[in-house]
Amino acid sequence: MIALVSVGMGGNNRPSTATVRDMDVDGIDKDAEEKSLGDDVRSASHSDLYTLSDRASNFFRTYDPNFDSQSDVLEEEDSPYPEVRSAVANFDDPSMPVSTLRAWVLGVIWAILIPGMNQFFYLRYPSVAIGGLVAQLLVFPVGRAWVRIMPCKKIFGLEINPGPFTIKEHVLVTIMASVGAQTAYATDIFAVQRVYYNQYWSFAYQWMLVMSTQLIGFSIGGIARRFLVAPPSMIWPNALVSCALFNTLHSQSYAGIGRHEGISRERFFTYALTAAVVWYIVPGYLFEALSFFTWVCWIAPDNVDEPSSIFEFLVIDKNGFRYKSGLGFSLLTFDWNQIAFTGSPLATPWWAEANVMIGFFIFFWFLTPILYYSNVWDSQNMPIVSPSAYDNRGDRYNVTLILGADATLSLEAYEAYSPLYLPMAFAMSYGLSFLSITATITHAIIHFWKPIRLQFNRSLREQPDIHAQLMSRYHQVPEWYYICIFAVTFTFACVCIQLWPTGMTIWALIIALLISLVYVIPIGMIQAVTNRQVGLNVITELIVGYMIPGKPNAMMIFKTYGYITMSQAMQFTADFKLGHYMKIPPRSMFWCQVVATIIAGTVQLGVQTWMFANITDLCGVEQKDNFTCASTHVFGVASVIFGVIGPRLLFSPSQMYYEETIDKDYTDRRPALSYFFLVGAICPIILWLITKRYPNTVLRYLNFPLIFSGVGQIPPAAAVNYVPWAIVGFVFQYVIRRRHFSYWAKYNYVLSAALDAGTAIGVILVYFCLQYPFDGKETMHSLRFWWGNSVHKNTSDWGYGALRNASDDPFGLVFLFVDRPTEP
Repeated sequence: MIALVSVGMGGNNRPSTATVRDMDVDGIDKDAEEKSLGDDVRSASHSDLYTLSDRASNFFRTYDPNFDSQSDVLEEEDSPYPEVRSAVANFDDPSMPVSTLRAWVLGVIWAILIPGMNQFFYLRYPSVAIGGLVAQLLVFPVGRAWVRIMPCKKIFGLEINPGPFTIKEHVLVTIMASVGAQTAYATDIFAVQRVYYNQYWSFAYQWMLVMSTQLIGFSIGGIARRFLVAPPSMIWPNALVSCALFNTLHSQSYAGIGRHEGISRERFFTYALTAAVVWYIVPGYLFEALSFFTWVCWIAPDNVDEPSSIFEFLVIDKNGFRYKSGLGFSLLTFDWNQIAFTGSPLATPWWAEANVMIGFFIFFWFLTPILYYSNVWDSQNMPIVSPSAYDNRGDRYNVTLILGADATLSLEAYEAYSPLYLPMAFAMSYGLSFLSITATITHAIIHFWKPIRLQFNRSLREQPDIHAQLMSRYHQVPEWYYICIFAVTFTFACVCIQLWPTGMTIWALIIALLISLVYVIPIGMIQAVTNRQVGLNVITELIVGYMIPGKPNAMMIFKTYGYITMSQAMQFTADFKLGHYMKIPPRSMFWCQVVATIIAGTVQLGVQTWMFANITDLCGVEQKDNFTCASTHVFGVASVIFGVIGPRLLFSPSQMYYEETIDKDYTDRRPALSYFFLVGAICPIILWLITKRYPNTVLRYLNFPLIFSGVGQIPPAAAVNYVPWAIVGFVFQYVIRRRHFSYWAKYNYVLSAALDAGTAIGVILVYFCLQYPFDGKETMHSLRFWWGNSVHKNTSDWGYGALRNASDDPFGLVFLFVDRPTEP
């Protein structure tokens, strides 16, 4: 028997006095049956408290660093997580209008406008992206205007203007605007087919592939919602930022915002938003060097010839102080875009940020420079950090020189040209991906097995959390909804790969979906707690590269289904958690997400098709309007590395990134990236054994999947996106949270929303009001090349300088295929 909280609802829809009842739950540890919820829970030490569910049922058996041991959920009838209390109201009004005609009309309009604009600017560099917070702000005044302008009449029995624009309508419209706002991943497949392989297949193929890849993850997300949405320990920090903004805009007041005296959250948000919009003009337009604040490189912009020690290499030669192509010892940036590039530091718990920075210090500031200075993998012939691949003369790799007529690998051309070399940070990012993929599985087995097993038989009413219990009054989404979504989208996928010459097979599609299915819950649990997602893009590339070598189309499709299916499941689940916090009926949430995703995907595909037909030299390196398709080229290079060349020629025995490289004249021992899989699997086991023996040490905060995956965005991210991020996170999530908790509880998430939204609005205003209208004008030319906008570019940092100068003589590996691969 375990004790659970049963909450009755009063007439005002606030929870009444909590009572404790006993229930039988299968699968609970027998030790839990001997414990009650009374004084034992209230007097437990911090080391005995694991998660909220531990407090009620004692089933988790793992330390939860987000848990607030000082709160008394039974008396407060609120979440014991201060992050949740500070952003989410602990009451509900079920009579509030949600799925109204007004909400659906506004939702469809924004589901067309925002994804369409994002797709247009996605192919431009630098791109302009309209995120969820901007959509949230744009929707609000339009909803208020609808109330004032539209008549109070009915159409087909539905009210056009049902009264005030409610917070629940606002949530529904915002989700419709943002669920498909990011560019559909599959559109990069079509762009790469055009640009790299001169292939253009019909619109029907493109539409079915977009719909399938975007929606099939929803069916998996629906299955995972009981593990990732209902449990109170799955806090989803990004959803809390949105909740804080919703409640601020609608002047919601609740106990969790704290008792701090001072200006209201609404006024604070207005001031911070205005300041963020105005300030972005400085680093984004007037003084761009403040964005890349590499002050040491400004003082001495040139390299030192042949540094004699690693200290001279890092400090005197300034490789340590570079931001774009170095290690980022400069520490500072004054651009919120750079700080929040990997996610807002105000939304991520400090313990999670600390784990990310542990990985950054070990792998980026310690291991990378040692390996680079030791010339491992001939890395001194390339920059230490770069998003590009290189040939054996230190030039950027020219993939067109190794392609045959059918856009597959020509081994003769490959041997005549060069092996492919990766900069040290790039190679390290692949190693970290290998570490994280096995560490995630081991970590999940150790820490998440019991809660996963329990959630199979647990309903919303059995969750010891006020928000889950308030949501239990609404009808849940039937399982057959998700089955239908999966059946339709899987059929679309099969049609695409069978009717067009993709090189993909049905069995490979099933394997890609199984990879996503296996990882969705452990990755979701890690993301829900840490605000960081472990990516599957590299592991899917590696697997398909061995399974179906030499077929870039198959590689891109396999990667998309293996990676984006999981990513879309996370998007679906995160939105469901937002609806969970804001008390939106689940069925309304489901249909708004599905309909908006279909609309957004169709619009994005149409916009891309129009752009290729009407924009001259689209995706060309010298495109006059900067529509150079930077992200598409990264996708295309990956298709060459893992699809055309394949991992067998990079990571297998006798190749560059395997332990032993065989040359005609010598045998050279090199570190093997493939060993990272084994290391990643072992690390969580070692940590678990240590913390089991010493349960009260600081080591219980360590999370190896987070340590390994946290810096996985380098490249294209750089030190400028991590070091300032950690500094800001330390100040707000550690110092202010500990010393001024009432201020933090009231303003932290509001400030995060204001900075994110204000900066995004500033980017749009700068582009449309200052850059685009005056492009090519004399004033624009003078401003672009003044000292403050050029000093950071006229340095070795911006030039991607290598330690060794390029030479006409090739370096490194001489080809010798011990087991020669067959021509595809």
